[in-house]
Amino acid sequence: MELVGIIWALITAVCWGSIVLVSEKLGGDFHSQTFGMTLGALLFSIVAFFIVQPDLNITVFAIGIVSGIFWVIGQRNQFASVDYLGVSKIVPLSTGMQLFGTTLFGVIVFHEWKTMTEIIIGIIAICAIIAGALLTSRRSEQGDQKDKQNFKKGLTILLISTIGYVTYVVIIRWFEVNGWQAILPQAVGMFIGALVLSFKHKPFNKYSYRNILTGLIWSTGNLTLLLSLPLIGIATSFSLSQTGIIISTLGGIFLLGEKRSKKEIIWVISGCVLIIAGGVMLGFTKS
Repeated sequence: MELVGIIWALITAVCWGSIVLVSEKLGGDFHSQTFGMTLGALLFSIVAFFIVQPDLNITVFAIGIVSGIFWVIGQRNQFASVDYLGVSKIVPLSTGMQLFGTTLFGVIVFHEWKTMTEIIIGIIAICAIIAGALLTSRRSEQGDQKDKQNFKKGLTILLISTIGYVTYVVIIRWFEVNGWQAILPQAVGMFIGALVLSFKHKPFNKYSYRNILTGLIWSTGNLTLLLSLPLIGIATSFSLSQTGIIISTLGGIFLLGEKRSKKEIIWVISGCVLIIAGGVMLGFTKS
């Protein structure tokens, strides 16, 4: 059963690690990418709901919708930041910031670190994540004024994205909503949020319909993560799900042709390794 659980978790890593990469290949601006992704997630959640048929009430539905809206803020701004920093920098930076943010809430609000061992491992993990994030964003050359402006804009947008992602997770954790219960309400909130934010940009277009695929990929990853949890536990599944950043990072460099010097490629890969290592250590503090 453990092997099956590991396979499920690795499928999650592949799915979530390839989302930004696939979306860039499918084309469209971040409005179309986000809206199309929510369409795919909504379709998937409707099918999953009728198969699993979880118990829902008004409170759970409302919490799920709010969580989904914050997810849209996170995903939309992650897509938007790609225009300024590129996939190979965005994904590891975003992953590191999300891990840091959710862990901070977990420790301060939910008191998840109870023993001295957990505190020591957690602090080392956060240091590894911060170091990894700094390495992935490091540049071999100073660049001109435009590059510096793009970096600042991209980082600002990514901070907004992180707030959205972290809030989306914390709300579900705060109200202790079951994962299966959250799937449909979250997808409804995602769809509503994406429709409102992209309505002026004519979201119903060919790129939105193409990006339904990314929504299906995201939902598949979400489902396989839920399936892995009872088989191998939170620590292992959480850790394995972080390894997908390698796909996006290397894909951005070698498939999308993002320009990086040899030094920068080494820094990015080293940063990814540190972030994954930090994620693994954080996973063990959540066991």
